Amino acid sequence: MMNHYRNSESGMTLVELLIALVISGLIVSAGYGLYLVQHKGWIVQEQISTMQQNARVAMHELETRIRMSGYGLVSGIEPLYASNTNPDTIITICQNELNCEAELTQNMSSPGGEMKCSTDVSCFQEDSWAYIYDSSADTGEFFFIQSVETGDDEIHPSANLSRAYPAGSIVMVLDYYKFYLDTTDSDHPHLIRQAVGETPQVYAENIEDLQFSYGLANGVFLDVPPAASVVREVIIGLTARTERKDLQFEGKYRRRSLTSDVKVRNLGL
Repeated sequence: MMNHYRNSESGMTLVELLIALVISGLIVSAGYGLYLVQHKGWIVQEQISTMQQNARVAMHELETRIRMSGYGLVSGIEPLYASNTNPDTIITICQNELNCEAELTQNMSSPGGEMKCSTDVSCFQEDSWAYIYDSSADTGEFFFIQSVETGDDEIHPSANLSRAYPAGSIVMVLDYYKFYLDTTDSDHPHLIRQAVGETPQVYAENIEDLQFSYGLANGVFLDVPPAASVVREVIIGLTARTERKDLQFEGKYRRRSLTSDVKVRNLGL
């Protein structure tokens, strides 16, 4: 009697293979879709975080500079300038933290002559900016220092000044900062900070609005004060936005607005 053996091994049919491929494709597609959603969400959150950081950095710098306006200045030097340029512009001036100051002991021989001082001038630095002020004429100007002779207590300007300053004029190192928005590229508006004699620098990116309101000693608030001496507080308002539009946010920029009320310490004293 003959024994018949049947092969018990069997492979996947074409239908089973196709079903497996379809299921695998669905799983991969679902996983990729989830990844895209999470990735987009991560990008949005990163933009929001950067926007908030830019807004905080810009506000902190403005608060600090405005609060310091007028610190260490001699009477007659205007410590704050306001412009209602919409977005607004502000200039703040105070004495540098080094408290570097000297007085002329004799008249300058010419507008470009040496400045003979009564005190040590070692705190002044070559290739930097300083300010000279004549209280008798209520006039002054910034100038660039070419050299400093510590042995003779002399400061030499790099170019002619507008006039030869008399004895008693004060020379000092000041912090001068101008803040305004650069909106020439509407897609990338920036907060600009410019020091005296220097090239304007981007301080905070994607700041699209900057507004100031000045509270006076009589309680009135104005966009531009008549003089810095009557200012008692400055209200700062700024708006930051994300670098790119968010398609999940109706194709618009996400924005954050901050407001701060700064009580000035050194004006009107």
